[in-house]
Amino acid sequence: MRIEKESIERHNEQHLAKHRRHVDFLSQEIGSLDALFDKLVQFQVAVPSWALGTGGTRFGRFSGRGEPGTLEQKIADVGLLHALNGSSGAISLHIPWDIPEQPTKIKELASSYGLRFDAVNSNTFQDQPGQALSYKFGSLHHVDAAVREQAVAHNLEVIKQGDALGSKALTVWLADGSSFPGQLNFREAFERTLDSLQAIYAGLPSDWKLFVEYKAFEPHFYSMTIADWGQSLLLANKLGPQAFSLVDLGHHHPNANIEQIVALLLMEGKLGGFHFNDSKYADDDLTAGAIKPYQLFLIFNELVEGMDARGLDHATDLGWMIDASHNLKDPLADLLQSVEAIMIAYAQALLVDRQALRAAQAAHDVVRAQEILQAAYRTDVRPLVAEARLRSGAALNPIGLYDELAVREALTKERGEHTVATGL
Repeated sequence: MRIEKESIERHNEQHLAKHRRHVDFLSQEIGSLDALFDKLVQFQVAVPSWALGTGGTRFGRFSGRGEPGTLEQKIADVGLLHALNGSSGAISLHIPWDIPEQPTKIKELASSYGLRFDAVNSNTFQDQPGQALSYKFGSLHHVDAAVREQAVAHNLEVIKQGDALGSKALTVWLADGSSFPGQLNFREAFERTLDSLQAIYAGLPSDWKLFVEYKAFEPHFYSMTIADWGQSLLLANKLGPQAFSLVDLGHHHPNANIEQIVALLLMEGKLGGFHFNDSKYADDDLTAGAIKPYQLFLIFNELVEGMDARGLDHATDLGWMIDASHNLKDPLADLLQSVEAIMIAYAQALLVDRQALRAAQAAHDVVRAQEILQAAYRTDVRPLVAEARLRSGAALNPIGLYDELAVREALTKERGEHTVATGL
């Protein structure tokens, strides 16, 4: 299914007068907004191929209707999202869940929807059908060299697949760890992981990045081999200039100061990118901005300050991706909500008066510093995000148009009631 431009234009025409009033009001309050609109238009959030179907937990999975059963259908779904919001112009593949059999044709199909391929993701946290050796006790840290070699070979194959599609980064997340004291020699496990990552790093094309993801706990609850940003940074530094830390917002202990982590990784030039989601407890994988929107704003506040301090391009120098599990919602509606929340937090961060904030910090004016941040956060920037969509040829109200066009019903009619997307 493709959303025709005429449908978007008709939708926008119905809402345009009210939208203009809102934007005009903010323009009078804030001043010139052209630079902000340019940044919002350019900013793109990648959608992972595994997020297009209903997610699950260890207790069960309740599949939705009309889920994409093939890679081609997943690309079409991301194309739908991008047509609606203008900010989902990339897809991130997870290998081997989504292996392109004909890379050239897949790349052409994605291009027809205005999409590019973002980072590719390896999978050594599951055993696949026909796999010779098991990852039950780890992959890159495994005590058996043969298992490590198998995991390294898989990652090199993922690089090969991604290179054929135009991807420029590999994300490595490990489920390696231990559940009981004494199960694992921590030092040796870390050293084996480094050796394995060095073999993968050696296979990177010269213009690629390697993202080293970390997670505090789960699936193991005594130790994770790459448990926090310090361990990820240590590995990235040891690997070389093409290696970076990747921050998943859910991969921290509750109430962790993620914005401080972001600031320091940026300072060190070792922040590679983000996986966006939200949580009440830990790795809940909920809709971005659904639980802690102020934290999301504070993270973007540090991102904007840190990227500007290093002269980084907001849109292209870091990787931006959603990583959520849609257990209850229509996945496409959920993804539209997540992208909207991310764009809102980014727009709010762009409104922060940096000069005034620095002056308040220099004067130890704690009250003034808080007022400056909260003034930006409490500004209703939804009309500004909508204006960026309008300038991109997308919908003023993506969720509204999604419902108006009965997209899920059309997909169900096309694909059936009981299709199941690959992934968790």
